[in-house]
Amino acid sequence: MLHSSLATEVVTMVEFGDFIRAVGEFGLYQKLVVLWISLPLLLNPFHMVGQVFMVVDVPHYCNTDWIRAVGPNLTEEEQLNLTLPRDANGDYEQCIMYSPVDWDLDSIVAYGLNATEKCSNGWVYPTAEQPSLLTEFDLVCDRKDLSDISQSIYMVGLLVGSIIVGPLSDRIGRRPVLLICFLGQTLFGVAIAFLPNFTLYIIFRCIMATAVSGILITTVPLAAEWVGVSYRTLAVLISHCFLATGSILLAGLSYGIRNWRLLQIAGSAPVFALFFYYWVLPESARWLVTKGKIEEAKKYLKKAASINKRTIPPEMLDQLKCETQTKPGSILDLLRKKHLLKVTLIMSCAWFMDSLVYYGLSLNVTGFGLDIYLTQLAFGVVELPGRISCIYLLQWFGRKKVQAVLLLLAGLMCLIIAGIPEDQAVAITVLAVIGRLAACASFSTSYIYSAELFPTVIRQSGVGLCSMVARVAGIIAPLILILEEYHRSIPMAVYGSATVLGGLLCFLLPETRGVELPDDTETDKEQKISKLQTLSKTNSEETEINLEKDI
Repeated sequence: MLHSSLATEVVTMVEFGDFIRAVGEFGLYQKLVVLWISLPLLLNPFHMVGQVFMVVDVPHYCNTDWIRAVGPNLTEEEQLNLTLPRDANGDYEQCIMYSPVDWDLDSIVAYGLNATEKCSNGWVYPTAEQPSLLTEFDLVCDRKDLSDISQSIYMVGLLVGSIIVGPLSDRIGRRPVLLICFLGQTLFGVAIAFLPNFTLYIIFRCIMATAVSGILITTVPLAAEWVGVSYRTLAVLISHCFLATGSILLAGLSYGIRNWRLLQIAGSAPVFALFFYYWVLPESARWLVTKGKIEEAKKYLKKAASINKRTIPPEMLDQLKCETQTKPGSILDLLRKKHLLKVTLIMSCAWFMDSLVYYGLSLNVTGFGLDIYLTQLAFGVVELPGRISCIYLLQWFGRKKVQAVLLLLAGLMCLIIAGIPEDQAVAITVLAVIGRLAACASFSTSYIYSAELFPTVIRQSGVGLCSMVARVAGIIAPLILILEEYHRSIPMAVYGSATVLGGLLCFLLPETRGVELPDDTETDKEQKISKLQTLSKTNSEETEINLEKDI
């Protein structure tokens, strides 16, 4: 009889979700929170793939000014004819020149030059071109792979950010981490525009990437923890729609600003305008409760209720302490608890494939045969409906099926591209756009799914771990593109086959549609047993005290 009454009491205890329903599941306050965390994401695509538009290939050839010492009156065409060999198509070689000799001009004209060597005195570029990373730091010929290597090192920064920011956010809170990351992204982003060499450029971009990573993985839990169950998908995907809009802006920004230093400033400086975030960005009340900071959580909940024109009953606020019984979590729980280990492994695999195919397609924008700015615009235009469609797909079909099918579709597109002849530029671009649409929608699904699968006490650590694995894929993706030297189909074949495998694994995950967010690392059964034991112990102590009073 006692256990029956205790069980009833457990069921009727106030959960944190009840407070969210009391203040309004998606009122004006939550909409403002989502807006604040979404605005900086407009510039995120620029930091992620903007470098592609700073290293656009232009005609170039070896600097052969050595011949001017013996032929100062040569025209440019005469100089090139005498000092540069031609390829099979009759064009000047871009990476080879005739070896300099100590002859007079008449001898050079009469006998010609035969011995060749790699460019030894730099390169010459069209004078009409605006300064780019490629022309300013000579990212051509033997140095052309430095661009892809630089992108991989940027992904290392994202990886470091995932390792640091996730646990840090679970320890000190979502708000301070976001503010630090916003500041870091802006300061280092602007500083990059004034760097004198490519080595410093790589280092500063890597540091900036840690901040970018922190923004990406912290905005999602903050949005998910402030809204009701039925609005989680909407809140997260609204922020991701800003990412899609940013992809469209990137196409226009990079087309209009060809000077890479001005483009870097334009893509970074606007975040300075968001200084007021220090006063308006809230902390997650759910996180505060799990850390026992009840009064601070009450302050945020009251503010949310006031802005939403709602009232929380005082007796309900008094029961907020009941939620502080949550056991502290550790990132090791993701590995030692069986149900969390399964989720962690499969979601990490899903994030890895998301990142691999997304960046594989995004960074290969110059390899599809059409104008890169038009291709980027197409990527951005389809990404927006792709993100929006997730809102409905996740509500209709649930998280598991959508995650699996989107990965399978993205992988299939890559496999088809690998088998299409290189001269079919339009067909390849259309398939790449579809693959990119599926990849970005899958990425959005992964963020939502992860936020719902991991408990509050280690939600940031879980999302951070998945993001860390995704960053490993981001490091690998540009390097896979280098395999194109052996055969053009290899990169797409690798992206496609790996992504199809990840999609199949997602069918093993549990469904979370309409399920309340978990707060601690125990299963529902373990939580009920723990609460029954706590209530039983409390009841026994009260009975003992009453007996002593009676005696």
